[in-house]
Amino acid sequence: MATNGCEGRLKMIAELTKNAEQIQDEVLGEILSRNAGTEYLRGYLHGQTEKQLFKKNVPIVTYEDLKPYIDRIANGETSDILLAEPITGFFLRHFGDINQAGKRLELMFARLEIETPSGLKAASVSTSIYNECNFRANLPKLYTSPVETIFCPDPNQGLYCQLLFGLIQRDEVVKVGSVFASTVLRGIKFLENHWQELCYDIKTGRLSDWITDSGCRNAASLVMKPNPEQADLIETICNCKSWEGIIRKLWPKARYICCICTGIMRQYTTELEFYCRGLPLVSDLYACSEAICGMNLEPLCKPCDISYTFLPNMAYFEFLPVKNEGDGSIEMKSNNEDTELVDLVNVKAGQCYELVVTTCAVGDVLMVSGFYNNAPQFQFVERKNVILSVDQEKTSETDLFKAVTEAKALLDPLGFILTEYTSYVDTSSAPGHYVLFWEIKGKEGTHCKELDPKIMVECCSRMEESLHYTYKIYRKRNIIAALEIRVVKQGSFEALMDYYVSKGTSLSQYKKPSCIKSEEAMKILDSRVIGKYFSPKSPL
Repeated sequence: MATNGCEGRLKMIAELTKNAEQIQDEVLGEILSRNAGTEYLRGYLHGQTEKQLFKKNVPIVTYEDLKPYIDRIANGETSDILLAEPITGFFLRHFGDINQAGKRLELMFARLEIETPSGLKAASVSTSIYNECNFRANLPKLYTSPVETIFCPDPNQGLYCQLLFGLIQRDEVVKVGSVFASTVLRGIKFLENHWQELCYDIKTGRLSDWITDSGCRNAASLVMKPNPEQADLIETICNCKSWEGIIRKLWPKARYICCICTGIMRQYTTELEFYCRGLPLVSDLYACSEAICGMNLEPLCKPCDISYTFLPNMAYFEFLPVKNEGDGSIEMKSNNEDTELVDLVNVKAGQCYELVVTTCAVGDVLMVSGFYNNAPQFQFVERKNVILSVDQEKTSETDLFKAVTEAKALLDPLGFILTEYTSYVDTSSAPGHYVLFWEIKGKEGTHCKELDPKIMVECCSRMEESLHYTYKIYRKRNIIAALEIRVVKQGSFEALMDYYVSKGTSLSQYKKPSCIKSEEAMKILDSRVIGKYFSPKSPL
């Protein structure tokens, strides 16, 4: 009896995970046999392809180490420098394509391709996917957004039109999403500010005059017609006191929200769950720049419980152990330390590792959460880089997220939600101190100006109490000054996103930084500060 597609895929996963070690050896063997004669590998392997020789001789390197070789290829050299096969282009970023059944309202934004001196194209993988003939051919039946809105050079015009087409086809939408949770939230907040205008367009069958992109206007002219009944229904839904569960109300057939909500995207899950009340948040794939690494085999689990089962046929994976500190923080090992890499099948549950894919250190720290057959399952922990440090203390993305989570709990009983945050180290005076930018929103239309300043001071204290032991010792010794929270007005983080998009970041792949480095970005947030609060005492 023939099995259906779902059963076939599950059997394939079971087969792959049971034979993980053998498959990993085969993957590495194929990579080495194909590329042993390249200039790069000849210097280390001298034409040989043994696994142990590879692990002993080929070093762990970063993109910066390979950049001279990549530059030579980009400038037109045709010899076998890094790969035996001809190189036809470069990917700027990689993420997995989502191939689910049903019509999708997916917020997608393409970026212009960059041409290297040799004529090779460099583009984000998402842009490359959007350019594929197969994607374009299937777009009308699988997605609500016409291709013209995806390639619109103005992201705000593109976003407006994608939301408009999603509302026009609201009864067909079974999935809402984007690559990142932050982009989904950007879309909902944009909708909060423009729903009346969108309803007017639907009612009259005419596109707003400020949409000047010819592609968007042509696409709209093909499908738009006056629909006052639909417009009135959407207006009634949007014109409510609370937007809790608004996604499900606007798209009643939607089954789930699909986006990456792990790592730095965890901070958006609380607000996203507010907007999609009753719909699961699904983060189904884990990918890095080199490969799709793993799948979430329990897609309906809570975001905090997501683990990705690594598929051994996707790439050759190795793991660099990192130290778990007793206070929950992560200590990264220096690239100069003599640390032996661990194979996929030999990782230990509960241990954290930095992922290494073939010849590139990815920079993601993963914790082994269990095993599926012989293939490990990983939870994403953080990027390896420390984000805050005044002196010798090292505060990671995880440390900061934990402290913010503890502090924002003080806001919930008062009807306020922390919607966005970022940080930086202020060293303009001695000693330096941590600064947090918070954007706060009232659940029922309450304005953040009504928030008691004493609560914000308590939030500062709660954050310091929740940070790691080294930070608290340094605070006690006055090596670090009091932590500061600066509350910014509504829309500040949208302005921050607009700034990064104006500098070339794709809207669909924008990740708000956990720590601000850009002076211009700092000015954007500082110009919108409406309140400053400091921790009144040392946490120890």
